[in-house]
Amino acid sequence: MILVTGGTGLVGSHLLFKLVQNNQSVRAIYRRPHKLEFVKKVFSYYTNDVDVLYNKIEWIEADLSDIPALEPAFKNITHVYHCAAFISFEPHRYHELRKANITGTATIVNLCVAYGIKKLCYVSSIAAIGHEPNPDTLITEDTEWNPENDNSVYAITKYGAELEVWRGTQEGVPAVIVNPGIILGPGFWNSGGNGSMFRQIHQGLNYYPQGSSAYIDVWDVVDLMIRLMESPITNERYILTSENLAFKTFQHKVAKALQVEPSAKEATPFLLSITWKLDWLNHKLFGKRRKLSKQLAKSISEKTAYDNSKIKTALNFEFNTIDDSITEVSNHYLNDLK
Repeated sequence: MILVTGGTGLVGSHLLFKLVQNNQSVRAIYRRPHKLEFVKKVFSYYTNDVDVLYNKIEWIEADLSDIPALEPAFKNITHVYHCAAFISFEPHRYHELRKANITGTATIVNLCVAYGIKKLCYVSSIAAIGHEPNPDTLITEDTEWNPENDNSVYAITKYGAELEVWRGTQEGVPAVIVNPGIILGPGFWNSGGNGSMFRQIHQGLNYYPQGSSAYIDVWDVVDLMIRLMESPITNERYILTSENLAFKTFQHKVAKALQVEPSAKEATPFLLSITWKLDWLNHKLFGKRRKLSKQLAKSISEKTAYDNSKIKTALNFEFNTIDDSITEVSNHYLNDLK
């Protein structure tokens, strides 16, 4: 039997759909009951038999910090997909991020060891990969992580979570780690995740940042995770990216697909520097939620490019094009608006 943590998220919900569609026995952990409706919504994009497939999943309500609640979830489990994570770039939420991403992953790893799990797949992020000083040098799985860099709190905790997974491999749990780029998939338009990018662009963005990043379709992430788990490959990490794109290019592609005007002004590093400082001041004086941290402003101003050759070679895999992904996600967004 397969266990999925973070089943109500973008990757988790798509993974669950694929697993039950393939007639796998699946158990999934959720934390908030209202989030289960997100899973049904995602299923509805791909099938008319939403309830039939959804009811194949055995759901268990548990927090990653609640070991007594988690232990029943591990009974008769052979494989674990650990998709659960807390995503935030707000510096003052560092301890929340540590608890969810590092301590939570440590708990999952400990239970994998205790219950003799045959294989673990951990969903990390390209944020946990090191950076190259030369923007023309492709970042690979071997690019060194530098703890002295001004890394975001999210990146720090995802890197720390990876260390817990590697510790688990030393304690007898075979594992694979995937480091996806920015994941494109439908739903979750208002949750602050990657889906909200489409909503923001549709509503109108005035600026685009100078930098670049890497993107991937959610189905590519899911397919690669399943193929890695079904393969003899163990104790490896893989960058999962389809294409490297400038933020300007990505925003313009999405704007075209959504039939709106793209952002026309460039957000220079100087402008972003002023913006994050005002954002910090707003938070300190009025308790406003942080929207732009110093680290995030720096990140979206930098040009980074990632090398996906390791996973392509390992599994002879060809990625969906980002143009196709943008078209599909945009169509779902526009249909949801109706």
